Amino acid sequence: MALPALLPSPPSLPASPVAAAYARLAEVFTGLHIDEHGREARLPDGPGWIGTERMAAGGEALDAFLAWDEAQVRRDYKAVARPDVVASFGLHRYAWPVCLLVTLPWFLHRRVPRLPARNVAFHRPLGRVALRVEEFACLADDPAAALPGARVVADEEALRAEVRDALAEHFEELLAGFGPRMRRGRRALWGMVTDEIVEGLWYVAALLGEEGRALAELERLMPGTVKPYAGTAGFRELAGSAEVCGTTRTTRDRAACCLFYTLRPEDTCLTCPRTPDAERVRRLAATA
Repeated sequence: MALPALLPSPPSLPASPVAAAYARLAEVFTGLHIDEHGREARLPDGPGWIGTERMAAGGEALDAFLAWDEAQVRRDYKAVARPDVVASFGLHRYAWPVCLLVTLPWFLHRRVPRLPARNVAFHRPLGRVALRVEEFACLADDPAAALPGARVVADEEALRAEVRDALAEHFEELLAGFGPRMRRGRRALWGMVTDEIVEGLWYVAALLGEEGRALAELERLMPGTVKPYAGTAGFRELAGSAEVCGTTRTTRDRAACCLFYTLRPEDTCLTCPRTPDAERVRRLAATA
């Protein structure tokens, strides 16, 4: 008698929709530690921890967060930075890693966690981020679609919209606290967020060996026509890089300034519009 055919085993469900992406990040970028907590768990609030929701309210919590930047400028640059410069540094150093909490799971696994301010806490001295994912978006063929909190969306463009919406929700809250201290208009603030979204994933994707795919994905994610964001991914080939670096390198011009030039006018960022292409090529060749 013939034996019945064995049915294929159903795909196993991941314990968390984002854990695998964060594990890959830990492998290539050791400067950031991510602590994921359960959907019902409380985030840490002991010494050194500051909840993003408290920062968004301004006041003493934001003062404590920015005190680290002010002390770092005094220590490393032997200078006193203007309050708006300190606030700009603080937002940059928060936004760069926190944007990755949303963009990297999307880039690697097509899962987009929602992270309202109440679900994130930051430990500045240790470089740790604690988070709680209660809801995430994914595509219909994703095994994680059966997990609690999953929301299935129609296609890739809908998933890109989820990335933009999730980050807009998070930073709309946070900029309410940072904005008055930075003395910038709304467009400049959202230009800065746009830069952190693009440059964070660009950098980490290069570490993962997937820079080319990231460039194409980010161009579609940040086309420059979606509010509240300001600016585009805006990648371009760096003129003269092939001859000096041995291969064509990519660059972009930031939509907003980090204000580092106020401390060292001669030491601009690699993607700062103030940095000429020839200088960008020279720096890239020196660090190749």
